[in-house]
Amino acid sequence: MNRIETALVTSPPRRWLQHYEVHLLTKLGGRTPGARVAEIGCGSGYGTKLILDKFGAAGVDAVDLDPAMITRAARRLQRYAGRVRLAQGSATDLRAAFATFSGGTDASYDAVFDFAIIHHIPNWRDALAEVARVLTPGGRFFFDEVTAAALARPSYRRLFDHPGKDRFTAGEFLAELPRHGLDVGDRWVTRVGGDYLLGVATKSGRTEEVTN
Repeated sequence: MNRIETALVTSPPRRWLQHYEVHLLTKLGGRTPGARVAEIGCGSGYGTKLILDKFGAAGVDAVDLDPAMITRAARRLQRYAGRVRLAQGSATDLRAAFATFSGGTDASYDAVFDFAIIHHIPNWRDALAEVARVLTPGGRFFFDEVTAAALARPSYRRLFDHPGKDRFTAGEFLAELPRHGLDVGDRWVTRVGGDYLLGVATKSGRTEEVTN
């Protein structure tokens, strides 16, 4: 993530947009009261705050590749001491990232949140496999993603730094989910002509009641 995108994702307009995304994700998949949650690519911690405040999670284990973002998130989330654990590491290896507090093992989490990070990951399919691995049966994967349609636009190419190969369309992302035991059904929407994809997939296993 370059300096322009870092400034954008930590800006007030991005925080406002995340409230809209949370509203859509809640409509699609419900809340997570009392859940143990993981967040991949937590950035400055604003999404983590929303997971706690709006979705009602009991606790969040959050990871980001950038140690500077972990420092920002730690400052933002000070008042949630005891409910948030932050780790620097990769979304494709949560076992290693969360090793210091014994997280990231198989079937560890009731929900995993992705606020627009997987499109940054070159081996994005590995990230989905890791999400599925750590979810409990019936656990939910909440995702908000930027697709290849957006990344191909001149504005994105000029301003931001993303992997240049093997980026997913909305259809390709949705098709990959069941390959990892994640059932999305009709719980997804696109915005801005397919540039953005939001949805909630459930890991195969027991059926979990959605709480509105």
